[in-house]
Amino acid sequence: MGAYEFVALDKSGKESKGLIEGDTPKHVRQLLRDRNMFPVRITEVAQREAKRQTTFSFRRGLSSGELALITRQMASLSQSGLPLEEVLLAVSQQNDQPRAKSILLGVRSKVMEGHSLADGLGDFPQAFPELYRATVAAGEQSGHLDVVLERLADYTEARQELRQRITNAMIYPAALIVMAIGIISFMLATVVPRIVNVFENTSSELPGLTRGLIATSDFLRNYWLLLIIATAAVIWGLWWLFKKEGPRRRYHEFLLRMPITGRLTQGINTARFTRTFSILAGSGVPVLEAMKISAEVIENLPMREAVNEAALRVREGASISRSLAASKLFPPMMIHLISSGEAGGRLEEMLTRSAAGQEREVDGLIAALLGILQPLLIVAMGAIVMVIVLAILLPIFEINNLIR
Repeated sequence: MGAYEFVALDKSGKESKGLIEGDTPKHVRQLLRDRNMFPVRITEVAQREAKRQTTFSFRRGLSSGELALITRQMASLSQSGLPLEEVLLAVSQQNDQPRAKSILLGVRSKVMEGHSLADGLGDFPQAFPELYRATVAAGEQSGHLDVVLERLADYTEARQELRQRITNAMIYPAALIVMAIGIISFMLATVVPRIVNVFENTSSELPGLTRGLIATSDFLRNYWLLLIIATAAVIWGLWWLFKKEGPRRRYHEFLLRMPITGRLTQGINTARFTRTFSILAGSGVPVLEAMKISAEVIENLPMREAVNEAALRVREGASISRSLAASKLFPPMMIHLISSGEAGGRLEEMLTRSAAGQEREVDGLIAALLGILQPLLIVAMGAIVMVIVLAILLPIFEINNLIR
């Protein structure tokens, strides 16, 4: 039995859309006719998602917030003893998002056919990442799916919380920059030309600052469309360039070498890696596979390659801590904690502590940077406004010379 999205017409000709479960499209059409509805379009959820993954789409999967909520609901219902198919049905009914509801019903239909939950999730790789599927598969094999889902719920919520904190921290500086650019552009394009126009007809030479302000204002008014197109072209060019592995790698290496961005990049990626490694190791996933999967959550290419190279050393018999320390890209505290966890048989606990420590350090660093950045932005905006005011006032101060 599969999940299908349908578009149908009722007796009055009104169009109706929804989700329905059936064995085949023919069976679904018959079910709709039994409801006195005329089927117009029948689409299997799994096929639609597979097609979406091969075509351009602004949104291919579930958001981190939706995934965290779904996982928590599944964990709670699984611990209450409900069968898996009833858990999926209940979670889909509680979800208000049509996309998430259809995906959950698609997973449920796969489970009802006799497949495992991990196989059902595998039909929707854009919604459920490899980490998620591997952890669920380990939980099913060990017979402790409810415990693993609880761990996954904690993990997805922690990752969503970290992402939300970073996003919230960047809202105020971003809004301040946009507002500053908007105000200054408005002044240069509309206010300044009217004020300095009275000085352009004088025979005396205007101050250099005033001439520069007039030239900037004229450029913005005459070439604003070209400026927007050029900015968009530069952004697109950078996006296209950074999609190539070579330029992206050099950029990531540059970020690691810088004093502030290096600490921030290292901290964020280390927190992601250790948190992911912890949830996989605690769920029974083999260490080598856990390291390879955890490497995929690292966005910085040199750090990701360092983890993959460390996995090769571990396969040859080396310890995890020494293998990761060889790259010198990870914080010493993380290496020491992993070494302690390996020696004492508490690897999962030490990985969790490392992740928590890195997250606290990232929060502190972001707070410190924002504490410096916000006043600097205000000072910079004030300085630009001061330059504009001076450019307008200087000819007034020299008005006697201009008249002569």
